[in-house]
Amino acid sequence: MTFNSVTPFTPAGKPLDKISFDRREIGVIMGLYGRFVAAGEWRDYGISSLREVAVFSVFRRTAEHPLYRIEKRPKLRHKQGLYAVVAMDGQILKRGHDLKTVLRVLERKLIRPVD
Repeated sequence: MTFNSVTPFTPAGKPLDKISFDRREIGVIMGLYGRFVAAGEWRDYGISSLREVAVFSVFRRTAEHPLYRIEKRPKLRHKQGLYAVVAMDGQILKRGHDLKTVLRVLERKLIRPVD
């Protein structure tokens, strides 16, 4: 009789090797997303939970590349910061340890002069 190795799980049933956003982080991101949707700038989003990074991607239209990616990389938490906002061309717009501070780079784009 042989036994196969079993993948270890946390008590909540989630695999140990998957990164994801928690409820507070999703709340902050969805608050910003809602303001951009109301302004007519963003129309769709996608969430990816991968082995080393969790990504929240925002789209202007469904069938195109993401305008921005909000990334969470726990391996960088002691170095450059846990969170990053990445533009469509791959340029890192802001990186830091606090999600609200990092998302301010996008909030500036929401403010427009009134004619």
